Amino acid sequence: MNNWEENAVKLLSKSLIPVPQELNEIDWKCALSTKTERLAQHISAFANYPGGGFLAIGIDNNGQSSPLGKTEMDETIQKLGNIARNNLAQPVGIEHAVISYNNQPVLFIHISEQSNKPVHLRGSNIFDCYTRSAGQTVKLSRQEATQLIALSTGYDFEAQSAMSDVNNDEVIKQIDYDSYFTLQAKRLPETKNNIILALADDNLVKKTNTAWDILNLGAILFAKNLNTFKNLSRKAVRVIVYDGTSRIKAFKEQEGSKGYASGFEGLISYIMDQLNPNEIIETALRKNVKVYPEIAIREFVANALIHQDFMVSGTGVMIEIFVDRIEITNPGVPLVDINRFIDTAPKSRNESLASLMRRLNICEERGSGIDRAIDAIELFQLPAPKFIRGDDYTRVILYAPTPLTRMNNEDRIRACYQHTCLHYVNNQPVNNQSVRKRFNIAINNVSFASKIIADTIVSGLIKPSDPENASKKFASYIPFWA
Repeated sequence: MNNWEENAVKLLSKSLIPVPQELNEIDWKCALSTKTERLAQHISAFANYPGGGFLAIGIDNNGQSSPLGKTEMDETIQKLGNIARNNLAQPVGIEHAVISYNNQPVLFIHISEQSNKPVHLRGSNIFDCYTRSAGQTVKLSRQEATQLIALSTGYDFEAQSAMSDVNNDEVIKQIDYDSYFTLQAKRLPETKNNIILALADDNLVKKTNTAWDILNLGAILFAKNLNTFKNLSRKAVRVIVYDGTSRIKAFKEQEGSKGYASGFEGLISYIMDQLNPNEIIETALRKNVKVYPEIAIREFVANALIHQDFMVSGTGVMIEIFVDRIEITNPGVPLVDINRFIDTAPKSRNESLASLMRRLNICEERGSGIDRAIDAIELFQLPAPKFIRGDDYTRVILYAPTPLTRMNNEDRIRACYQHTCLHYVNNQPVNNQSVRKRFNIAINNVSFASKIIADTIVSGLIKPSDPENASKKFASYIPFWA
């Protein structure tokens, strides 16, 4: 086998064991659809998806073997080849191989990711294009398609000019250079020219023939006032505090004006000041702490800032504080599956911004921030946060303390899954005891923890680490993707 064939077999096995479920990277088919347009959509989806993907033909919708005969395979290969060449705006090359899986032949069709994206259907506009999400072929939103166009054409938001042809004094006036050096624990240069040269070294400003351009990266991170930069004013962070659990009555709203880096600590302090205290008793002493762990707020806000889609116009990051929850929303859909936030290193649309914010210690190293946030939430024994992928936004919901008896089944399953992911990446076992600790379940109520585990297994989110082990007492569990 070559590399793509080995990868196809591994993905098929991963999608079938222990619970059959289609992945973004592979789609089962027992036979081809008679609808040519739908097949073109599948090819478009894989051609636009990072790393491409596979059609596994000979597997039915339940994950059972349903092999094709040789004549059917030949006709399938020919039909898909014609569609890939003739029914898409740009021809897509496909490869095929027939491989034995569990002693049954499976026809694998490999569609590689295309460099010129988005791949869309011929005879329609460029926004008639598709991708893979939650194991399904779905249409890209206009914003997602625009993002792919930008990536294909080499558009780099951070490197674009926010303010052009300004002199040294104007750069010093607009950029919070003092914050830039303070956050890096660097000594402030003695001259304006050396200050600006340091900013240029980090691609915050760029030299022109006669003056300087302040780049988007410099403005969005270190603007003294974002409203000064016409194209960035709507990217200021908004914090809204509501009276109750709905959006009917907002009694406080604040919009930040500073750049994300220079204003980050002030933003977090402001959010924490809006939160109600939670009284706890330790060693007979009463102690007030905030309802939500600050580390979780910091990480989720930083992620929203870093991973937002700046090409979604007219909106920015918004933090909404309710009596029973906090919602943190950023423009742009996530680039990774929301069920894989804990274990997968995030893919950033804005890598220069993300890299600099990590260097400024505003966010954690790649992939570790979400882990730390979930760990803190478990320590506070809060309900698990909910991650939502909207049409053109990403939202994280943090919930206030809720007794286990008031959590619904979805809440318990989500918490058990995140608990399992967190323990797996930290090389720690998940069992009945750890789940009881996560939910603060009494030792004499083992059956309640067992039911939560069983429900999470049925949902397909976790699985036994050793399927051959018949003992529930000593059973341990791992995420479905492990």
